[in-house]
Amino acid sequence: MAFTPTTEAIVFLVTFFVIFGVFLVFDIFKRNEKYGYLAYVMALLPTNVLWGYGFDVLGVYLVLFILWDICLARDLYGVASEKKEINEIILYFVLAIIVQIILAGILPSSIPTMQENTRTYWFAFMPDIYTDTFTLELWVDLGILMGFRMAATISVGLIILPLLIDLKGEEVPIPVFIIIIALFIMPFLYLSYIWLPDAMAVLTFLFSVILFIVLLLITRSGKEVQLKTTPQKKK
Repeated sequence: MAFTPTTEAIVFLVTFFVIFGVFLVFDIFKRNEKYGYLAYVMALLPTNVLWGYGFDVLGVYLVLFILWDICLARDLYGVASEKKEINEIILYFVLAIIVQIILAGILPSSIPTMQENTRTYWFAFMPDIYTDTFTLELWVDLGILMGFRMAATISVGLIILPLLIDLKGEEVPIPVFIIIIALFIMPFLYLSYIWLPDAMAVLTFLFSVILFIVLLLITRSGKEVQLKTTPQKKK
């Protein structure tokens, strides 16, 4: 089914994009409340409406990741200026991902046309990009696919950057490195799948090693010995 921008569709889309915009710039209202983080969840409204009206499913996720990238860029500035906490950013971003997975299971089951060009993973309908031999499906537009890959990669990068800013110069023991890297295994696997599905394991391992090295460079163990030189007194 092709996307049909009827008057009804346009009104719904404009309304939901406005709602997303309100939460995106919520801080300008100076209410000292944390509802701005809900922008991650509100980004699901216009994108799923697009999907319901027959917009290309890969294009839907491209738009979704672009909206999430905008939110993450906003919050990256907040972390850099010490106005926001990385924990809250990750919490709401993960919440939005979970809600989208649930919607991707419920909505296509109710609206069969949304199942076009999708494949079920567990119970959720996701874009069916690759064949069983990891070649691209015929319906995939290469331009949209490249944009989707870039937007998804930027999303993961914008999550890692605030974390690195928050940990820079802090005392972080090696075991904590393992926990941090473990938390990013799923994002790394996802990036590996959309870029090189036939080399997922190797690429995920490479991403994990790079993150480990970066953490080594920017953090401290707390056991460093600082040599202090004191000027000798003249007799």
